[in-house]
Amino acid sequence: MNSTPTADRVALVTGGSGGIGKAVVEKLVSDGFAVAVHYAGNQAKADAIVADITSAGGKAISVGGDVADENAMAQAFDAVEAAFGGIDVVVNTAGIMILSPIATLKLEDLDRMHRTNIRGTFVVSQLAANRLRAGGAIVNFSTTVTRTSFPTYGAYVASKAAVEGITLILARELRGKDITVNAVAPGPTATALFLDGKDEATIANLSKAAPLERLGRPEDIAETVAFLAGPARWVNGQVIFANGGLA
Repeated sequence: MNSTPTADRVALVTGGSGGIGKAVVEKLVSDGFAVAVHYAGNQAKADAIVADITSAGGKAISVGGDVADENAMAQAFDAVEAAFGGIDVVVNTAGIMILSPIATLKLEDLDRMHRTNIRGTFVVSQLAANRLRAGGAIVNFSTTVTRTSFPTYGAYVASKAAVEGITLILARELRGKDITVNAVAPGPTATALFLDGKDEATIANLSKAAPLERLGRPEDIAETVAFLAGPARWVNGQVIFANGGLA
């Protein structure tokens, strides 16, 4: 099966209106992709990103919907295919993180993370498995904390460990379709999701934890995603740790 040339490739980025998702959108556009910027609630932000891309000569649309709602996401896939003729890459950056010791976590918060992080990844990956063109790539998102085991991350890590399991098995189930499936596991990265609720001392300590002695930037993670979305055709069924060497 022939893969689609990069200049003609189309990507759908869930959670593409902020943080790492926005950096991924910008990187893929710079690599020549047409990109669908997915949003869950902030359409204005997604539309502004699309306007910036199109005014600079790029190709982009915005699509909305709850990633855990299979009907809403099927409609999003429909919209991307109608606009650009097909989909080659799906990047699942959409996710939520609620930190608490396991002993005191509200179970409704566990359910919220399960719905977005696990069910959402499963729904979007399932659609992608059935609709991506040959030469395509699915890129899911885990976290380095599945290995570092920081306190208060228990429920979040549980959801991301599930994402890793989905990713590794789907890669093997798509044998013969010429579609790669990988996950990116960022380390501490300077996004609103990561910084929210942390004091300056905690942020300073985490910024020194990696040998490179800084927090990651969304652009650092986007570079890894772009590698998996484009040239990395022999990388499949892997979890790639983009964390500056954090053990």
